[in-house]
Amino acid sequence: MPRCLTVAPHRAVSELEARYRTCRTIVERSHWHMLWLVAQGHHVPAVARLTGYSVPWVRTVVHRYNAEGPAGTGDRRQHSAGHPPLLSPARRAELQAALAGAAPDGGLWTCGKVAAWMAEQLGRPVGEPRGWEAMRSMGFTPQRPRPRATQADPVAQAAFKKGGSRPTSMR
Repeated sequence: MPRCLTVAPHRAVSELEARYRTCRTIVERSHWHMLWLVAQGHHVPAVARLTGYSVPWVRTVVHRYNAEGPAGTGDRRQHSAGHPPLLSPARRAELQAALAGAAPDGGLWTCGKVAAWMAEQLGRPVGEPRGWEAMRSMGFTPQRPRPRATQADPVAQAAFKKGGSRPTSMR
């Protein structure tokens, strides 16, 4: 039978409960709840079901607490640097200069064209949404030419613009 995970005695069980009940942030509160339940002798799968977290996450929280004490609890997301930006500052400057001119095909810059430019510069595929994000972060809006009715009758269009062929009543 596997060995049960235990909580290091940094705090008494009653102190773990008090910390759980007095926490203001939801992440820290859930961590103290997990620790309190495991310290009471509950098994990790039962604690995971009760708190709504996964078994590996409950184990991670307990291991952090055992290694670091009370400082190991809490939300660590604000300390994460996140993913590095797709374009370096130098490449952003190059894209800014490219956007100031005409698109490679002579038309307007679109999200797809920006994504293709980025893919060429980075040497890997870049999705159209990344092109949109790059344009918007530099203050540009995606431009599209107005659609033209290529199959419309020019005589009928001219008559409509003059107001001659409008229906007189709607029944």
